[in-house]
Amino acid sequence: MEPPGRTPEPGLPCTVEAVPDGDTLRCSDGTRVRLLSIDTPELAQEPHGAAARDALRRLAGRGARLMLETDVRERDQYGRILGYAYDQDGRMLNEEMARAGYAVALVYPPNVRHEERIRAAVTEAREHGRGLWAEDGFVCAPRDYRAGRCGGEGRR
Repeated sequence: MEPPGRTPEPGLPCTVEAVPDGDTLRCSDGTRVRLLSIDTPELAQEPHGAAARDALRRLAGRGARLMLETDVRERDQYGRILGYAYDQDGRMLNEEMARAGYAVALVYPPNVRHEERIRAAVTEAREHGRGLWAEDGFVCAPRDYRAGRCGGEGRR
């Protein structure tokens, strides 16, 4: 039995209205979604941020119908849903972004349900030089960039 607050399978519908960056979606009902367990370059990390955003748009552009699965903690401090997004074929977009080489793993307990899947997909992408791994797109990790540790200004 799942602990309280956990959704055992995808269950929250989202019709994509916008994809502002590589790890965020906005649904047509105004719901904002932060994809769990992945981190993509910030848009200011040119050209890598735009490449990650465009990769997510290819997976789930405007009008795409998704199902969202939450984990233990359902929202972040900004009120966004924290979730795993699935397309109509059952593919987890978080994992697909990692496998394609546009995301690194960034896991915040207690939301660890699919940590191993995401980490395995990142490893596979890195080993095969996919996506941004082929372009040194992760020389400065997005998390380090936001913290101002890469010579950038540190943005959110």
